[in-house]
Amino acid sequence: MLNFCTLFNSNYLVYGLSLYESLIKTTKSFHLYIYAFDDQCYEYFRVKSLPCITIIKLEDFEDEALLNIKSTRSFGEYCWTCTPSVIKHAIKTFNLDKCTYVDADLYFFSSPQPLFDELGEKSVLITEHRYYPRFDQSVESGKYCVQFMVFKNTKSGMEVLEWWRNACIDWCYNKFEDGKFGDQKYLDDWLDRFDTVHSLKHLGGGLAPWNVQNYNYEVIEDKIFIVENANKFELIFYHYHDLKFFQSNIVKLTNEIYILPKLVVDHIYKSYLKIAFTILQQEDKFTFISKIPPNYFNKVSFLSLLTRLRLQYIIDVVKLRQFYRLFSKGNYYSFTKFK
Repeated sequence: MLNFCTLFNSNYLVYGLSLYESLIKTTKSFHLYIYAFDDQCYEYFRVKSLPCITIIKLEDFEDEALLNIKSTRSFGEYCWTCTPSVIKHAIKTFNLDKCTYVDADLYFFSSPQPLFDELGEKSVLITEHRYYPRFDQSVESGKYCVQFMVFKNTKSGMEVLEWWRNACIDWCYNKFEDGKFGDQKYLDDWLDRFDTVHSLKHLGGGLAPWNVQNYNYEVIEDKIFIVENANKFELIFYHYHDLKFFQSNIVKLTNEIYILPKLVVDHIYKSYLKIAFTILQQEDKFTFISKIPPNYFNKVSFLSLLTRLRLQYIIDVVKLRQFYRLFSKGNYYSFTKFK
């Protein structure tokens, strides 16, 4: 069985549920430990009682070390601080042989088993950002991304985890200072500091808005493949960093600085949004949908907008797409369900 842990609050319910749906589809035997960072999130999963999920209350895992520094961190910084503590708690409390931390905004397109196979005899797996040169932020944000990390319950694996936990409790802030940034820059020297850490080579793990520009893609029988030179890797998971939902089915796919290839939008984002919008329509718990950004319609004339809407509607009805893009501005898109 593959054991995963993640943490989020009620504002991230749709992402967490999408993650769960992707594991159901791709992973034969798994368990997901969700650390609920507010009461609404905890009550949602407690009432739902979904299979393959254990929900843990925030206060049931917080220890004295975390509580002592909680008031010194913003909510986001405290979540980062807690990441290694969540992994440690899951391993120790549920006696796991290994546990994989996953960000809630990941989505699995195929089985993650090849990633675990690559880990081999090592005890810790980390993933690189693999930045596209134009978007390289490794100096400030780190070479590695805290998005998918495997820790085995071995002496060497737990030593790395305990070192990371102590470092995050000591300093974990949303700023670059003295070579540190959040919980992430600490990973930069792990391959030199520890002999049990492996950096993932499989390009199917860790595709994200900051690196999709590096590769070519093939879609074969609904499977997505990443192509680099003569090498081909099946897409295993994608990181939907900074994807946000707004009123009127407006979606910001990611940070405005990233340029997403059309194939990535059509085959990676639309499939995720299909799942996410289905969840949003079925549930009444999602009260976090934001208002449309005030600058969204800037420099778009009303007449021009109506013309583009009408033309795109005709095109998409003819093509009978289930989801279609009406217009876009930067990485903002409007999706409407075709019935």
